[in-house]
Amino acid sequence: MSTVKDRLTADMRAALKARDELTTSTLRMALAAIGNAEVAGKAKRELSDEEALAVLTKEAKKRREAAAAFADAGRVDQAAKERAEGEVLDRYLPRQLDDAALTEIVSRALTEGGFTGKAQMGPAMKAAQAAVAGQAEGGRVAAEVRRQLGL
Repeated sequence: MSTVKDRLTADMRAALKARDELTTSTLRMALAAIGNAEVAGKAKRELSDEEALAVLTKEAKKRREAAAAFADAGRVDQAAKERAEGEVLDRYLPRQLDDAALTEIVSRALTEGGFTGKAQMGPAMKAAQAAVAGQAEGGRVAAEVRRQLGL
C-alpha cells in the first residue's frame, strides 16, 4: 500500500473516532477515487504515491470547480461545503508554486529543451510539466508556457 493511501486511511480512522463528519466523508471519497483508479483498466494494481497524488489533485480540482458553480448559482451553503472538502484534500497535496517560481521553472525547462514556437507546444508542455512535477495545476503551467512561447 502506498504511503499516501496509508496516511489517508489512518487520518480517516482518526476523523471517524473524533466524529469529524466533513473530514471522514472527504477522505472516504478520496480513498474511493484511489480505489477506482486502481481497478481501472485491464488489471488491478497498486497506485504509486505519485499516481495517488494525481488522483487527489483531480479530486481537489473537482471541488474547486463545483464550489465555483454552486456560488454562481447562489447555493452558498453547498459552495462552502465544497470549499471545505477542497481544504481537507489540500492537506495531502504538495504545496503549490507561486507565480514567480512557476515562471522561473518553466523558463528553465523551455531554455533547456530549446523550445521556441507554436509547433513545439506539445513537447514544451511535456518538459514543463515534468519540471514542475505536480506543484502547479496543468492550466497554470499551460498558460505560462503559452505566454513564454509568445502564443
